Amino acid sequence: MEARQSLVTYLEELKADRSFMERVTYMKTMEATVGRYAPFPKEMPERLRQALERRGITSLYRHQELAFRTVQSGASTVIVTPTASGKTYCFNLPILSHLLAHPNARALYLYPTKALAQDQNSELLELIDEMEAPIRCFTYDGDTSPTIRTKVRKAGNIVITNPDMLHSGILPHHTKWIELFENLSHIVIDELHTYRGVFGSHVANVIRRLRRICRYYGSDPIFIMTSATIANPQELAERLTEKKVQLIDDNGAPTGRKHFIVYQPPIVNAQLGIRRSATLETKQLASRFIKKKFQTIVFARSRVRVEVLLTYLRSLIRHELGPKSIEGYRGGYLPTERRDIERRLRKGEITGIVSTNALELGVDIGQLQVCIMNGYPGTIASLWQQAGRAGRRQDDALIILVASSGMLDQYVAERPELFLNQSPEAARLDPDNLIIAVDHIKCAAFELPFRQGETFGTLETEDILEYLVEERVLHQRGERYYWMNDAFPAHGISLRSSDQENVIIVDQTEVPNRVIGEMDTFSAMTLLHDEAIYLHGADQYQVEALDFEEKKAFVRAVDVDYYTDANFSVELSVLDEDECYTNGDFSVARGDVSVRGMATMFKKIKFGTHENIGSGPIHLPEREIHTTGVWFSLPETSTSSTELEQVLEGVANSLRRVAPLYLMCDASDVFVVPQVKATHTQKPTIYLYDRYPGGVGLAASIYKQRTIMLRAAQDSIETCPCLDGCPACIGMIGISDEKERTIRMLAEMETEL
Repeated sequence: MEARQSLVTYLEELKADRSFMERVTYMKTMEATVGRYAPFPKEMPERLRQALERRGITSLYRHQELAFRTVQSGASTVIVTPTASGKTYCFNLPILSHLLAHPNARALYLYPTKALAQDQNSELLELIDEMEAPIRCFTYDGDTSPTIRTKVRKAGNIVITNPDMLHSGILPHHTKWIELFENLSHIVIDELHTYRGVFGSHVANVIRRLRRICRYYGSDPIFIMTSATIANPQELAERLTEKKVQLIDDNGAPTGRKHFIVYQPPIVNAQLGIRRSATLETKQLASRFIKKKFQTIVFARSRVRVEVLLTYLRSLIRHELGPKSIEGYRGGYLPTERRDIERRLRKGEITGIVSTNALELGVDIGQLQVCIMNGYPGTIASLWQQAGRAGRRQDDALIILVASSGMLDQYVAERPELFLNQSPEAARLDPDNLIIAVDHIKCAAFELPFRQGETFGTLETEDILEYLVEERVLHQRGERYYWMNDAFPAHGISLRSSDQENVIIVDQTEVPNRVIGEMDTFSAMTLLHDEAIYLHGADQYQVEALDFEEKKAFVRAVDVDYYTDANFSVELSVLDEDECYTNGDFSVARGDVSVRGMATMFKKIKFGTHENIGSGPIHLPEREIHTTGVWFSLPETSTSSTELEQVLEGVANSLRRVAPLYLMCDASDVFVVPQVKATHTQKPTIYLYDRYPGGVGLAASIYKQRTIMLRAAQDSIETCPCLDGCPACIGMIGISDEKERTIRMLAEMETEL
């Protein structure tokens, strides 16, 4: 029996299973759609046309043909169509056509990860071989051998890399890349929607440096970008590149039939609205499909959750399929591990894969039939990206969203129309974040001296250059500013986080010691503290010591029946107020804040039952950041401080949980701090702040969208089935009329602000 029929047949069995259907709150079949096609453009070279025909392609999808004509006209373009709609051809075809006509031309492809770059390189090489064309295509990343690097620099018509390598390995050494920069005609930026927040703000500055070097060598390349569905693709593309961009979003690709299910774990405490663990429900569901040998991907929100699920599934299915039939995949695995897992997935050797959003992007991982999401992935764009990993070859696919007890999950689960209609989310970045921009101006000055009055993209540089002269980083001679520091600036700047270096994880179980992974410093405070249980590939390691200064964590293999979870406490103060709106006793303001944070204690959580079986202190230094925030000030009341504190916490928790729906960010990107009597306002105040130094635009977006977010927070509490408030709606177990008081407070805030 064919795989497609088997999945459809098994889905019918599930529909007849009363215990399964009792937990399904929403089921929809999205029927297959037919493709809309266009003939090959007349401008397409015959050699390329014949190569496509030999591959069985006799026409293009409508959006591919439109992209070809737009790029050929010389316009920068962003293409926004669903997963597996052939976006790769939208840039490969016009670029290959140009290279066939102009043999000296060059193109630069940027992918957000090395894995995606390697995968796309293989596909492009196959097409070039099919054409029998003298076009040379190479990947250039940290794994490229020194013997190949010179050849790439001199002879590569197409150079495929990632922003990190462009930042630290290409731009600082542009004098070795003269052939590339003098002849650069096209730049491809794939997976545009990933360039948001801190990463996007860094990459926007890398693009500023790239365009500055191109101007120096006399080139002005066309940008071609592709993205998943977001609310503001054109705005994001223009913000990232600082160029006018044309939008193409008319998808012409056919789609397979998708069966979408929202699955609610059963309520175990009706009064408190507490449901059974979504992780345990995901484990049971995934094991059903894997045992039936449907190739299944399980997405989890965190590294820890990936490892917990992997441990559960391997123990359940070890004797039926063998442990190597189920693998984990996340950041922190070594590159060789990830490449091997990707290869085995494509070959069908792996039946089940548990992953963070690392596999959300367009890496070719073969034919997956089932996608299970352990909780709402945080953004609607991510939800559709993850759902698109199943049924990529126009076959039937089953997607199951297992909702947790968290308020955001419950809010989305009760309102599936939010993600079945057009995404309301907009991706935000802030290239002018002072901390980020100053770092890249240092890099740019190392690459080429600044002229007096020269802007950096759209950013005025006069004050920054003067500051760097005072700091003895730059030297001014006449009207030029020269780099005068011995250090290599790009080496110490990470594009992925606000931290300059990651923590290296060293396994001391055997001699010699070996590096098994790495983690950003912010996460290390709660995941790699002394006595933490670090999970890697379903193996357990206990952290013997975290050397915060040297950025090393030393671990040893253990076999325990628990994992750890840490608490993080913060203190907040206002530094500066940028804008404010006041109405009577209510006000909302936005500005700069100082946040001091510290990991304080950790809990030991038992596998299986998830009960707390112990705790311990964490001894790490306090960390301070300056960032941006929004604060809501409320009228003083006659209620007790305890009651007021509970209402403030309920409002704060509800706002934090709905914020990711409108900000296109992770839940961990926005933190909240309620204060019964804030030092700055002398009133009850709720602060929401951007977790990254300097902020990346989230606070401004909260300020603008405050009314709709206050309404959504109120709505999410009103529709919760609990009586007095619970962790799913107000973030804690409520007492008396706390739920109603929180709803009233949100309603007043919405009306007044």
